[in-house]
Amino acid sequence: MERSDQSPDDFLASIDDSRREAMVSLDATITAAMPDRSRTLWRGVFWGGTDQSIIGYGDMIQQRPRGQVVEWFVVGLALQKRNFSLYVNAVLDGAYLGGSYADRLGVGGKVKVGAASLGFTSIDKIDLDVLAEMCAHANRLSPATDAENAL
Repeated sequence: MERSDQSPDDFLASIDDSRREAMVSLDATITAAMPDRSRTLWRGVFWGGTDQSIIGYGDMIQQRPRGQVVEWFVVGLALQKRNFSLYVNAVLDGAYLGGSYADRLGVGGKVKVGAASLGFTSIDKIDLDVLAEMCAHANRLSPATDAENAL
């Protein structure tokens, strides 16, 4: 995946009407919880081999399990075919932060949890206040990079 020249706002405007409002609301919640952090559209082939567009919030340097060091985002938001995905790359006590919020984030247990990902089928399946709390926590755990501090 690579940073795209397209702005996240242009990407959001390009989403079909049926899911644009939810994506805009999720984006606003995350942006408000992570003030003064970068907001970048990432595009390319993701780990599972699928083409993705992910809005990344905050920059970080992450060591991958096989040893390579990559530039990445602290929190990411993606629209999939059937669901929305949040990628939370901040780590607390050796584990990805998102898992510790999954029970509170989901309304009626409707959040699918992966290693660093959280998936849900509609915005009414998550608690936006808990989403904001989780993103603010991720923001505190992952200090701004030098490039972000220069903004």
